[in-house]
Amino acid sequence: MKIRKLFLAAGLTAVMVMAGCGQNAAEEKDLEQETEQVEETEQESSVEDAQTEAEAVDDGQPEEEGGAQEETEASSEGSAEGQLYEDNFAVDEDAVVAFGEKIQEAVAAGDMEALADLTAFPVYVGLPDTDGVVETREDFLALGAEQVLTDELTASVAEAKLEGQQPSMAGFVVADESGRPNIIFGVVEGKLAVTGINY
Repeated sequence: MKIRKLFLAAGLTAVMVMAGCGQNAAEEKDLEQETEQVEETEQESSVEDAQTEAEAVDDGQPEEEGGAQEETEASSEGSAEGQLYEDNFAVDEDAVVAFGEKIQEAVAAGDMEALADLTAFPVYVGLPDTDGVVETREDFLALGAEQVLTDELTASVAEAKLEGQQPSMAGFVVADESGRPNIIFGVVEGKLAVTGINY
């Protein structure tokens, strides 16, 4: 009888242990499944985040390319809105030619407004019977095209050779072979601008 009770107790203990092991195994299996689900969710989330970032980068690229293209066009035109220069020696020939052509166009058209747009004030304008310094745009325009854009200056600027100019401290010259009358331009506060008109 004691042996029987002993076997029963041992059997009961074994059943309890097995039941406990089974429960632990079931719990471990559930835990593993939950862990896998969390990992899959995190992977999906990472993939979605990567796709969102890639789309954002893709969407941004055309705008950056467009901006770079506009900047390149502006600097190739030698416009005041384009590239900033440290000094006259940093200006490339294409920019010199492009800016010189703008001066030629303004002078040929007799357009004082356009010439004023290309000018840094105060500016030297070497007209006879003046001290030569024109302080403001308004003062420059008040001089009038007849007085500033003389026939001699207009002809000299029209015949100017813009290619092959060597930079100097004074800037670049827009004039025919004689060199006078002329319009001088150079770097002012990082941009190309007319700095003098000589007769």
